[in-house]
Amino acid sequence: MYIEILKSKIHRVTVTDANLNYVGSITIDEDLMDAAKMVEYEKVHVLDNNNGERFETYVIKGERGTGVICLNGAAARRVQPGDVIIILSYAQVDFEEAKSFRPTVIFPDTATNRLK
Repeated sequence: MYIEILKSKIHRVTVTDANLNYVGSITIDEDLMDAAKMVEYEKVHVLDNNNGERFETYVIKGERGTGVICLNGAAARRVQPGDVIIILSYAQVDFEEAKSFRPTVIFPDTATNRLK
């Protein structure tokens, strides 16, 4: 049996931009993606601490070292630049493996979206 568990978490980053005129997704600084073990096109859940919105989208690479967190397309209507969000990804893991699995959780500086 497989169950879905938390794989990666980027805890409390600040939205830097919202681009309605884009196909869709969330742009994340590649340094943060690497640290959180997220890959381009991976499905993620976005939780907005400012307004309570929760939605799914997928990741695209942002320029490394910029701290960019940009919601694109329809998701841009769910956030405002300056909102603090949490980004989560999940994996399907065998039930027994899940008992010892530990997710990757990072805590960037919320002011700069860079690793501490």
